[in-house]
Amino acid sequence: MSAADDSRFMARAIQLARNGLYTTAPNPRVGCLLVKAGEIIGEGFHYQAGEPHAERIALTEAGAQAKGATAYVTLEPCCHHGRTPPCSDALIEAGVTHVVVGMLDPNPKVAGQGLAQLQKAGIKTKSGLLQAEAEQLNPGFIKRMTSGLPFVRCKLAMSLDGRTAMADGESKWITSNAARLDVQQLRAKSSAIITGIETVLNDDPSMNVRIAAEALRGVVTEQDIIQPLRVVMDSNLRTPPTAKMLSLPGETVIAYTNGDATAIAKLESAGATLIQLPGPAGQVEAKKVLRYLAEREINEVLIEAGPTLAGRFLAAGLIDELVIYMAFHLMGDGSRGLFNLPGLEQMSQRINLEVSDMRRLGPDLRITATLKPPI
Repeated sequence: MSAADDSRFMARAIQLARNGLYTTAPNPRVGCLLVKAGEIIGEGFHYQAGEPHAERIALTEAGAQAKGATAYVTLEPCCHHGRTPPCSDALIEAGVTHVVVGMLDPNPKVAGQGLAQLQKAGIKTKSGLLQAEAEQLNPGFIKRMTSGLPFVRCKLAMSLDGRTAMADGESKWITSNAARLDVQQLRAKSSAIITGIETVLNDDPSMNVRIAAEALRGVVTEQDIIQPLRVVMDSNLRTPPTAKMLSLPGETVIAYTNGDATAIAKLESAGATLIQLPGPAGQVEAKKVLRYLAEREINEVLIEAGPTLAGRFLAAGLIDELVIYMAFHLMGDGSRGLFNLPGLEQMSQRINLEVSDMRRLGPDLRITATLKPPI
C-alpha cells in the first residue's frame, strides 16, 4: 500500500469516528477501516459506551474477508476487558496481517500494549499516521488520561467592542440564531457545562442541549442526545430550589463551600447533587471542580459564565480553548466586559492568544483560540 493510500484510508477512518462525536462519552471517538487488495471491505465506528467498538463492527462487516486485510484505526486497539472484550484479540482472531493506527491510546491500561500484543501475534503495525487529526477527535479523553483533568472550553459572546452584557445585565441576544445554534452543538459534544451562581440568579438558564438531531453532525438520534451534567459554582448555596435547571432532565451538581442544613435540604429535595469543596477565601476552587468531573469520567467541559468566573478559570490557566462569538455592533463603555482579570497593569502582563480558527456564522464571527505560553 502506498503512503498516499495509507493517508486516504486513515482519513476515512477519522471521518467515520466523527459519527460518534456526540454519543461516545466517556469513551473515545474511534473509527476503523478494513482494506484488502486496495478495496474497503469493512467499516465501523464506536457509537456509544457499552456497544461494540469500531474494530469489531468493521470485522463483522468484512466477515471472512478480514483474513489477510489491513486495519486502519484512529486509536490504538484496546487490549483490556472493559464493558466490551479487547479489540486486539478480535483483530488477531480474524487473521488481520497489518494494523495502522493514528495515535497510541493514552489510557494507561493500553498505552502501547495493544500494538505490542498485535506484534507478538505476528501482525505488522504502524502508528502516528495523521496523528494530529486523530488527536483532534478526542481532546478531552487524551487530557483526562494524561493529566487527570478534563478538556475545558470557554464560550463567550461579545460585541465588536468586547462587551458581553449591558450595565443592568441584559444580554439577549448579542449574537444571531446561527451563532446560538453553533453553541448548541458545543453543548452537545460536552459532557458537562459549568456556570456561576450570578448567572443562575440573573438569567435562570436551562444549560441543556436544545437542538434537533438532524442539526448535529454524524448519525446521532434524538433519543441518544446526552444532556450534559450541569455544574453551578455556588460557594454559599444561593441557588434557589426553583431554578429552572433543577426541573429539567439530567443532573445538576452544585459545588459549594459553606451552606446551612436548611439550604442543603431544600436543594437536595429539588433534585440537586451537592458537593462541598472548600477553597481559599471561602470560594469554590475551580481546579477542584475539574478534578471532581474527571473522577466522574467527564472528558470535555464547556464554561458558560459571566466575566468573573470566566476570568478566574483563565487566570488560573485552566482554559484549554476559547470560543468567542463576535457580533458586529457596539454596546458602549458602560456595558460589561469579557473577562474580569484584576492585576493586569502592564503590557508585559498581557495574556496572549493564538487563533486556531476564524469563520463567519451568519452575520457573526466565531473565533477559536488557545492561550500562548508566556514569553
